[in-house]
Amino acid sequence: MKFSCEKSLLQAACNTASRAAASKSPIPALEGLQLAAGDRLLVKGYDLRKAIVTAVEADIAQRGTLVVGARLFGEMMRRMPDGIVTVESDAKDNISVRCGRSSFNIMGAASEDYPELPSFDTLSSVKLPQGILKDMINRTLFAVSADEVRPIYTGTLFEVGQDELTLVSVDGYRLAKRCEKLENAEMDPCSFVVPGSALSDVEKICADEDAPVAIAVGAKHISFTVGDTTVISRRLEGEFLNYRRSIPDTFRCELKIDRNELMGVIDRVSLIVSEKNTSPVRMTLGDGVIDCLCVTPIGRAEDVCTCEGSGGGLVIGFNDRYMKDALKAAASDELLLCVNTASSPCILKAADGSEGFTYMVLPVRLHA
Repeated sequence: MKFSCEKSLLQAACNTASRAAASKSPIPALEGLQLAAGDRLLVKGYDLRKAIVTAVEADIAQRGTLVVGARLFGEMMRRMPDGIVTVESDAKDNISVRCGRSSFNIMGAASEDYPELPSFDTLSSVKLPQGILKDMINRTLFAVSADEVRPIYTGTLFEVGQDELTLVSVDGYRLAKRCEKLENAEMDPCSFVVPGSALSDVEKICADEDAPVAIAVGAKHISFTVGDTTVISRRLEGEFLNYRRSIPDTFRCELKIDRNELMGVIDRVSLIVSEKNTSPVRMTLGDGVIDCLCVTPIGRAEDVCTCEGSGGGLVIGFNDRYMKDALKAAASDELLLCVNTASSPCILKAADGSEGFTYMVLPVRLHA
């Protein structure tokens, strides 16, 4: 095969597809990228769980495929001068790469060792603006579990309605829910769970614009197509948490808070918290104020956040990182902090009553 294309375009495509290449694998080809020259040049990365395919405009002199190490080829593209890159391979998988006065001759992997990408019949589909999906993923991905013991929670639940999309992530200690009304979206009602690693890639590929991203849902796989790039991932199977039952409907107290003020207070009092010196942030919900206290072997830190309403002196503890993550992801500067008891979930939602987002954080048991 032989093709030529702009170095910056090929570099961007390799950087994108490399996210799906395996870092280490008993199948050496999976640590590489497949470059397939046909009507267009397709750059593919695939680790048997997730695939990323992106198309590049190129001058195809001879059709064919080659497999090259993802890390080496990416560094090669990064260090080469700007200009037109020419890539050529022979029947023995010898690869020649030239750009300006720079040239490399390296060995590739056998193309027949590279597995076929998964194919699936589309059961339902969704189209929505890239900017909306990017924002929704950004505000829920932090609550995805990293514990492989319960694989279903290492992904985010997508619930598709006639005119609404809901994303829910949960890790056993917190829950993040984001809803968005969609106009003129082609939607078939369905629900599915997407691995967090795939969503992280989709978020990076999406731009803050109204151009559409197409989601195709199959029986075992799901694909996100953004422009010339497609991310294909396995769906996670299992029973996801019934989040509607988990989120309380009524609360003993609701305090109106300024998101930035509370985040700053928690950030300051948690300064003495570290991996070696862990401690919850103890919050006393008073009349118009929330007293925050943290005590570790390092010392003691206190600060006060103003609020509207009264918590009746309720004392409740939280993991500082979980609370800061929820506050950071909230889409409104004025929030309601809703609680019932010191051992029941705390809910953060918009003070204006909109249902765009809901965050639930479980409290930490406090010792006297």
